[in-house]
Amino acid sequence: MPGLSPQELATQLKSGLLSFPVTHFTDDLQFDEAGYRDHLAWLSQYPVAGLFAGGGTGEGFSLTGEEIDRVVRVAVDQIGGRMPVIAPATGGTANAIAQARAAEAAGADGVLLLPPYLTEAGQDGLVEHVSAVCRSTGLGVIVYSRANAVLHDRAVRTLVDRNETLVGFKDGVGSIESLTRIYATVGDRLAYIGGLPTAETFALPLLQLGMSTYSSAIFNFVPQFALDFYADVRARNHEEVYRRLREFVIPYLDIRDRTKGYAVSIIKAGLAAVGRPAGPVRPPLQNLTQAEQAELAALIKRIS
Repeated sequence: MPGLSPQELATQLKSGLLSFPVTHFTDDLQFDEAGYRDHLAWLSQYPVAGLFAGGGTGEGFSLTGEEIDRVVRVAVDQIGGRMPVIAPATGGTANAIAQARAAEAAGADGVLLLPPYLTEAGQDGLVEHVSAVCRSTGLGVIVYSRANAVLHDRAVRTLVDRNETLVGFKDGVGSIESLTRIYATVGDRLAYIGGLPTAETFALPLLQLGMSTYSSAIFNFVPQFALDFYADVRARNHEEVYRRLREFVIPYLDIRDRTKGYAVSIIKAGLAAVGRPAGPVRPPLQNLTQAEQAELAALIKRIS
């Protein structure tokens, strides 16, 4: 959807489930463009509200600046305007600005601003960091509040007052009080995106706080299940949501939680299980064991 204004992007993202595709690698951990294109072509057949290239599930933290630019350009070309493509911006302020500008040049529709790398910061410093990135591009910016970059309500108020292009708040904390404070402070000025792994677990309760959408990693390998789950959440069909949680999501979490970093690794294992392998994960992440892969494959078979 080329030419979306930041406000139009926010409206679009709030309207449906969000896709966060993995980044395909060859066995020697190089970007597999052909595999990535095929994956995007498959996923784009399903009705989602936006695609986030090279994010957390896409191992964006492991990609070089040149690789991120290539991944974003491939995504923009492959999607061809059928849905918005949002690019990552990460690292320190200068690096994030460079990636935001590169995303705009590549034809992306927005930017997901991830936490800075390996540093703690106060609220004033985070406000300056986010504002600097917003000033650097005309694209709509979604800020990811997580880890060492958790934004509180007063900081969010300052940011929306300063930056018209800040249109989204992705939550990776799940604090009911914090989210309530933010929504009470800025209301519908922002699009609220669930960003906890695995987002489906929190989708129903967070819907009550104005969070109408979330990033679905499992959409990568069970897209129809992910869409059906999302439809049940939006319909507030508690019985079906909890049935699906018991049937698949909670047993899936039991595998995911065995090792740090499996939130990404298990997605690639899921793709292998459905016959659409995406290659290994890059270190420091590690792949699932063969026994865990078999356990996941059996779980997927139950819902297929």
